[in-house]
Amino acid sequence: MIELHGRDIEVGVVERGARLARLRTPDRNGVLADIVLGLDPPDYRHDRAYLGATVGRYANRIAGGAFSLDGHRYTVPCNEDGVALHGGTDGFDQQMFSADPVRTLPGGSRSVTFRRTSPDGENGFPGTLDVAVTYTVGPAELRIEHTARTDRPTVVNLTNHAYYNLSGRPGTVEDHLVRIPAGHYLPVDDRLIPTGERAPVDGTPFDLRTPVRLGDRLRENHPQLLRTRGFDHTLVLDRSSDEPALAAHVVEPTSGRSMSVDTDQPGVQLYSGNFLDGTTVVRGGAAVRQGDAFCLEPQLFPNSPNQPDFPSSVLRPGELYRSRITLRFGAA
Repeated sequence: MIELHGRDIEVGVVERGARLARLRTPDRNGVLADIVLGLDPPDYRHDRAYLGATVGRYANRIAGGAFSLDGHRYTVPCNEDGVALHGGTDGFDQQMFSADPVRTLPGGSRSVTFRRTSPDGENGFPGTLDVAVTYTVGPAELRIEHTARTDRPTVVNLTNHAYYNLSGRPGTVEDHLVRIPAGHYLPVDDRLIPTGERAPVDGTPFDLRTPVRLGDRLRENHPQLLRTRGFDHTLVLDRSSDEPALAAHVVEPTSGRSMSVDTDQPGVQLYSGNFLDGTTVVRGGAAVRQGDAFCLEPQLFPNSPNQPDFPSSVLRPGELYRSRITLRFGAA
C-alpha cells in the first residue's frame, strides 16, 4: 500500500484497480478513523463490490452490454442481468496499474499517479486507451483526477467507487445528513438502466437540495426506491459551467465529521450499498451489509452511449478525457 499523509488526513492507495484503500480523517475531538471500507491489499483479488476502485472503461451500466459508434456495433461482456456494469467482466477494478514515484508538490502536498494502457478490444471496447489516475493529498482534502487518451474513437466514463461511513466505525449510515444540489434525477427500469427521462426531484425522496437524514429517505415508499432497494440513481447536478463545483455535502452528527465533494462531471451516482449482503468482510473483521456505507460517484450518465440526449461519452484521437473529484473534510 502506498501511503500519502497530509495535515489531518492519511490516505492509502493500491495498484490493483488504482484503489483508494484507506482514508483516515479526524472527528471533532481530533481522533483519526478510517471512513472508507477497505481490505488488506492481497484481498482485493477477490473483491466484487468495487471497494474504492477506479471503475471503467465505462463506469455504471450499459444496456445489453452493447453500443454503436460511427456505424460500428461493439459488445461488452455482461456481468449483471443482461447489463455491462463498470466495464463488464474483469474491468479496471481488477487490473494492475503501475505507480509513478510519489511526488511532493509546492506547498507540501503529496501525489501519486497510477497508469495503465488498456489494449484495443479489451472487454469489447474499441481503441487503445492510455489511462492515468492521480491521487493528491493536501490539507484536509483529497483530489482524484482521471485522464485518458485514445487512438480510435471510443467511449469512456471513469470514477472512484469508494464506500463511505463518516462515523469511522462499523454500522449504519442512516444518521448521515446528505445534501446534493440536483434538481433532477434519472429514473431507472427493472435492470437499473435510465429510462432517458430527467425527472424533477420535487416531492420525491430524491430532493436532497437541503440536508436530509439518509435513513428517512431510504424508508420512503417510492417506486424507484423499491425497484433498486434503496438509492442507486444518478442525480443531475445543477451546474452553470464545466468547472468543478459542489456535488454533495455530508455530515455525520455523532463524530462531527463532514465531507464535501466537488466535481466537473454532470452527475453523481448516489448508492446506498444495496447489494452489500454480509459476505464482504472488511479490514478489521466487520461483515458489511446494506446501509452500512454509501457511495458518491461523480460521472457521466449511465448508458449514455445508447442515449443520444445524454452528455456524450465519446472520446476521439487527439482529445483528452478528464474527470476531477475533490473531497474536502471537516469536523464540526
